[in-house]
Amino acid sequence: VAPADVDDVLIGCAAQQGTQGYNIGRLSAAAAGLPASVPGMSIDRMCSSGLMSIASAARSIGAGDARIVVAGGVESISLTQNKHKNGYRARSQAVLDHQPAAYMAMMETAEIVSRRYGISRAAQDEFALQSHQRTADAQAAGRFDAEIAPLDVTRALFDKEGNPSGHEAVRAARDEGVRADTTAERLAGLKPSWSGGKVVEQGEFVTAGNASQLSDGAAAVVVMSRA
Repeated sequence: VAPADVDDVLIGCAAQQGTQGYNIGRLSAAAAGLPASVPGMSIDRMCSSGLMSIASAARSIGAGDARIVVAGGVESISLTQNKHKNGYRARSQAVLDHQPAAYMAMMETAEIVSRRYGISRAAQDEFALQSHQRTADAQAAGRFDAEIAPLDVTRALFDKEGNPSGHEAVRAARDEGVRADTTAERLAGLKPSWSGGKVVEQGEFVTAGNASQLSDGAAAVVVMSRA
């Protein structure tokens, strides 16, 4: 696909501030080397932002508004959820007056969903174990190698006390969240992570083993019409 033939770039992003502000969709198009004539847009539907961007691209093509759209998502938690995070007046009383649970954390939501639909802790641990095992096997077989674009980044270093100790250059070339050595016994032994919620005082289901860790990552696809 010739860069100038791209009709639009749609990028999903939930934390659109700091390094992800200023319309990250448009900035992504520029960083990719697309000409200035190619527009870009950012989409925020929280955890489904990336998927929403692909759905929006498909609808745009279906409506005849575009033929080629680059769509995907990006989230750099390490650069947004840190000491620089802007939480000033982050909650609106006008919103809370109508929807008291509007700002509920996703972890508490997961606890509520687990109770409502009877998804046991054991079932969640089993699914998590299977997910780690399958991902580890796929990595070992090189099934993701053609899909991942290696990225050179700078990683912050910390000493044993948690104090900053410098930086180092590293190449990110594989997903780092997989724990190939985890076992059912280890997962079962982890304590629930959630406590102190407005609806759920003490969690029962979500642990560090069966929930996703905070990660940096990005992905994109090219959506095209058949014509």
